[in-house]
Amino acid sequence: MAAANDPIHQFQIIDLFPVAKIGSANIVFTNSAAFMFLAVIVITAFLVIGTSKRALVPTRLQSAAELAYEFVATTVRSTAGSEGMRFFPFVFTIFMFILTLNFIGLVPYAFTVTSHIIITVALAITVFLTVLIYGLMRHGLHFFNLFVPKGVPVYILPLIVFIEVLSFISRPISHSVRLFANMLAGHITLKVFAGFIVLMGGALGAVGWAGGILPFAMIVILTALETLVAFLQAYVFAILTCIYLNDAIHPGH
Repeated sequence: MAAANDPIHQFQIIDLFPVAKIGSANIVFTNSAAFMFLAVIVITAFLVIGTSKRALVPTRLQSAAELAYEFVATTVRSTAGSEGMRFFPFVFTIFMFILTLNFIGLVPYAFTVTSHIIITVALAITVFLTVLIYGLMRHGLHFFNLFVPKGVPVYILPLIVFIEVLSFISRPISHSVRLFANMLAGHITLKVFAGFIVLMGGALGAVGWAGGILPFAMIVILTALETLVAFLQAYVFAILTCIYLNDAIHPGH
């Protein structure tokens, strides 16, 4: 009962079955991996079924798939320009993956993968390395013009370069923590208010259940808010990815 009311218990990673053993390290399939596989299956089914008929008069599912495509494509074009469209599959995959994981996490008793910092850090580092490697491959050492803003007086240039380098290196931190912190805080808040209802009902009986109306109303409001946050955080992660990719495409601009 205590574990059920513990707002942190919902984030516990559970080992489901062993996969392999390399030396002293055990590779285990966890509930986090299971929900990531589920997200991939949901996204694949949504896009394959939604685009299979390609009807002139689209079905609702086809309209939703086309809307997702156009939404991300518009975001990429407006942020990274037409050249940025070469990264559309990358950005679209990240957006849909995070969005699906966030929405799955809103289902009662489901697991919120994006509430774990290791997952968001892995996604952020993937973006960071993509920007760095592509920028160096395309522009060579000229990529480092990104750290030297034009028109800066020489006497403060070293300070500005230091700040720009520090800002660039810290991108994965801010990129990952923003998503992780929002999802973690929102789900803890929902669990706390849900716990209020159970505790009041168990301690005060009918009077307690009547008093639980306010916490229940807060849960409904917070769930609606969390649904919006789930979308916004996926969008923010995607648009920051586009902004960083734009730096790789047009360094120093």
